[in-house]
Amino acid sequence: MIIGVPKEIKTNENRVALVTAGVRTLTQYGHEVLIEKGAGLGSGISDEAYEAAGARIVSSAQKVFKEAELIMKVKEPTTEEALLLQENQILYTFLHLVAVPQLAKKLIEKKVRAIAYETIQLVDNSLPVLMPMSEIAGRMATQIGAYLLQKAPEEGGKGLLLGGVPGVKNGRVTILGGGVAGTNAAKIAVGLGAKVTILDINTKRLAYLDDIFGNRVTTLMSNITNIEEIIPHTDLLIGTVLITGGTAPKLVTEKMIESMEEGSVVIDVSIDQGGCIETMKPTSHDKPVFKYAGVLHYGVTNIPGAVPHTATYALTNTSFPYALKIANCGFKKALEQDAALYKGLNICDGYVTCERVAEDLHLPYRTYKI
Repeated sequence: MIIGVPKEIKTNENRVALVTAGVRTLTQYGHEVLIEKGAGLGSGISDEAYEAAGARIVSSAQKVFKEAELIMKVKEPTTEEALLLQENQILYTFLHLVAVPQLAKKLIEKKVRAIAYETIQLVDNSLPVLMPMSEIAGRMATQIGAYLLQKAPEEGGKGLLLGGVPGVKNGRVTILGGGVAGTNAAKIAVGLGAKVTILDINTKRLAYLDDIFGNRVTTLMSNITNIEEIIPHTDLLIGTVLITGGTAPKLVTEKMIESMEEGSVVIDVSIDQGGCIETMKPTSHDKPVFKYAGVLHYGVTNIPGAVPHTATYALTNTSFPYALKIANCGFKKALEQDAALYKGLNICDGYVTCERVAEDLHLPYRTYKI
């Protein structure tokens, strides 16, 4: 099979979908790997390193999309990239289609075989390819929030040190969602010495979090009353709510945000699935922050793109085995053999094949028969 890796062109997206170890493995199995010139530079991987591993460096994304049977990316295709896709071409990347309905329609129109990293799901309901990015995004959310609370950034927070000092109150961090991203956000917040509260709808998850954090965090059932009560007393609010393949529910209303103190910070990790905070909108690493009602809002849709070396290797550790299976077995047989990969299929043969995506986008759904 011919595998193609174009350079990511989303603003400040420096990750790459394949590292040299992956190239070596694919070529050892007899596959051909095309890498667009400069694709790995943001992650510290040179064209020469890719060539030494057995890849062929091509001059443009157009050549990658024209020749490759399997396109490996990190972020969803831009409008420009979507035009280059071909019928029956396999696209393997993060898609988050409920947040970009126009892309879903283009992939349907093109009859692309689109597999989304974020819906590949194991029997225990875990999301193996999404998990490392959730870990990074959760940890970075607290790190970024701590910085934005300072007066130093251009936007200027309330001038608060999350960990406080003796004789001064610690900062208050509220985390919506106790999954992978929320747990990792809490780890960093606890490490900084903040007063941390985690809300979730799953009592078993809350019990688990209580066990691992002990009295260093407060756990609360996520409901409108508890959210309304805690938000006015929150310095840093981090939203990490996830519905696999679906639109994130709006748990935080405009009125709740208006109840927060001026200079407080809100970070919505779930923004790539529509976001769980009503006042949030997508932003980029170039201009990550805007203010609403005096509260700083951070809505970057590719948070791990700021740490591409860590993120690229963490991502490819989990995404590559599925890519190798597709290359070695072919599209249909790979899906037959791997139930988790089958769940990753979002669009095929001109139809949405992920039920949740179809439901949220109000598009026809059809099961892909294997």
